[in-house]
Amino acid sequence: MMKLRTRRALALAGTAVALTIALSGCSAINDILSGGAPQDAERDEETGEVKEDANIDIFALKVGDCKMASASGLIESADVTPCDQPHDEEVYYEFSMPDGEFSETDVDAASQECIGEPFTTFVGVAYDASVLTVYPITPTKDTWDTLNDRIIQCVILEDGVQTTGTLKGAAR
Repeated sequence: MMKLRTRRALALAGTAVALTIALSGCSAINDILSGGAPQDAERDEETGEVKEDANIDIFALKVGDCKMASASGLIESADVTPCDQPHDEEVYYEFSMPDGEFSETDVDAASQECIGEPFTTFVGVAYDASVLTVYPITPTKDTWDTLNDRIIQCVILEDGVQTTGTLKGAAR
């Protein structure tokens, strides 16, 4: 029998994939209307950290960005904030999938990397021993085919709790 935590992680991953698929067309249209240039936050030149609250194109989201939880429904942007301000989520890891035909099954399987070694290294404890939750931001068939999107971003949070600072080394 699958542990409740693992089932929950898989359900969150599936929900994130479904939302990403539903929303990819809106982001592509937004890119076309904005001249293809992603809207980004003002960032520190040395660290790349967000300097002030901003609403950015979802494709401008970077590892280390802290953000507010997204509303349910279509997501084409993210509200980012400096990590020293209260926030809901943090992008802690990303990786690229290999080229090839899009497969939702392969994307779901690859997304499991978010709760493996990268999680343990970032947080300081294994996912199964942690109170923190993870979900992936993944390519969709549309972004895969039209934008050559192969990036999976891993987002970490503590359900119902805002964080100030990073969760790196939280060991919880």
